[in-house]
Amino acid sequence: MTKAGSKGGNLRDKLDGNELDLSLSDLNEVPVKELAALPKATILDLSCNKLTTLPSEFCGLTHLVKLDLSKNKLRQLPADFGRLVNLQHLDLLNNRLVTLPVSFAQLKSLKWLDLKDNPLDPVLAKVAGDCLDEKQCKQCANKVLQHMKAVQADQERERQRRLEIDREAEKKWEAKQRAKEAQERELRKREKAEEKERRRKEYDALKAAKREQEKKPKKETNQAPKSKSGSRPRKPPPRKHTRSWAVLKQPLCTSVNTIYDNAVRGLRSHDIVQWVLQTDSQQ
Repeated sequence: MTKAGSKGGNLRDKLDGNELDLSLSDLNEVPVKELAALPKATILDLSCNKLTTLPSEFCGLTHLVKLDLSKNKLRQLPADFGRLVNLQHLDLLNNRLVTLPVSFAQLKSLKWLDLKDNPLDPVLAKVAGDCLDEKQCKQCANKVLQHMKAVQADQERERQRRLEIDREAEKKWEAKQRAKEAQERELRKREKAEEKERRRKEYDALKAAKREQEKKPKKETNQAPKSKSGSRPRKPPPRKHTRSWAVLKQPLCTSVNTIYDNAVRGLRSHDIVQWVLQTDSQQ
């Protein structure tokens, strides 16, 4: 790439007062750093070169008042071209521009503009006019600035509309999230209440079973049969000597005298018979 610093010598050598002429220098790249070092050069001529683009750093040359970029191959201007707020005269004749950046509306000091011989968008071409003389170029500057301000306003409204749409979408999403979270909280609350109720029922059932178990022995004691007189049941009489009762156990149909005679004859030889007879005689 050819630069002015290498082909045309030191830029300071080309500086004439506040004018710097770099036209016909076969440039395909702008020496921005060298230009930034010459804030005195408020008038810059870059016409008749091979420039296809301008670097964004070029927009930092805010000291420029008059700029000639005619007869290059520029297809577009940097997006922040509007930073050149001191620019009053701009020549863009015979380039390949179709549109202008929206920031162009910020060139409030612009008084002269030539856009002839560019494949401009039909709307922009109509606004720019023919630019055949000084008066038309001044009108072009004024009309194009007004047009670009309207474009900028439209884009700002569109941006605000999109922002509003995004905000509304975000609000709806947040409301949906809140509703979802509230539903989940309600579900957890209901599940917790159901679990608590289930545990309470289990607890009540266990307590009821325990009370029933405690009542059961008392109930059986209370249901024990009582004697007719209401007094405590008599204890069974103590058993007497097994032998004497074994002898006396006979069929009920036998008379008492017969049982007595048989017992006396069978047991007379034993001492216990005497004791029994004695006991009977005493009764």
